[in-house]
Amino acid sequence: MPEPRTNGCALVTGASRGIGAAIARAIAQDGWAVGVNFRSDATAADAVVQSIEADGGRAVALQGDVTDPTSPDRLFELLESTYGCPVLVLINNAGVSADDLTPSMSDEAWSVVIDTDLTAAFRFTRRALKPMMRARSGRIVNVSSVVGLRANPGQANYAAAKAGLIAFTRTAAVEVARRGITINAVAPGWIDTDMTADVSQDLLAQVPARRAGTPDEVAACVRFLASDQAGYVTGAVLSVDGGLAA
Repeated sequence: MPEPRTNGCALVTGASRGIGAAIARAIAQDGWAVGVNFRSDATAADAVVQSIEADGGRAVALQGDVTDPTSPDRLFELLESTYGCPVLVLINNAGVSADDLTPSMSDEAWSVVIDTDLTAAFRFTRRALKPMMRARSGRIVNVSSVVGLRANPGQANYAAAKAGLIAFTRTAAVEVARRGITINAVAPGWIDTDMTADVSQDLLAQVPARRAGTPDEVAACVRFLASDQAGYVTGAVLSVDGGLAA
């Protein structure tokens, strides 16, 4: 474990399991104190914190529903007061799906996905940017999806949110590039998590790599984009999909 960073800390939303948990562990390995956000599974979030601490890192579990408009201020203030420094790394990972074909999709299914996967990322990014601009340093990585790059029937809401997240990433990136802040996205394909537990072998057969990815493979890409070495990478979308969107 490298020397702890004292100038800033990191926040990962939706970090109690799957890709988010892997990202939190990876970011901690670069010395960042990590806020492990979760909505309801405190036990899982505590397990992520304990695994980071067991490896010599620093982490704290932060409960909060990202769709609550008050969550960004509350979670940032909790994390900033815990470690006495601003959030200089933000990973917008929290996401949900509510699949249905467009003719039968409900307003609720549309809204919950847009609110969680897109609007929350906007609000958290907005909250992060002012202190990052003052520090003239910052890394934001948004977790999009291959579905934001190619059609997947039954996921119009998810596709709209994830494609919107890519467009938001690119636009916000150019707005703050001169301030030493980078904003990038990763677009995972079929990753072996609870969210994709029902993916059929027929769908996996469409992946050129002929396998699902792992959360750690996504986390490694996020870790690079959040690193000092990625200072000249901004507005980029890194596909982590075994060639699915190629």
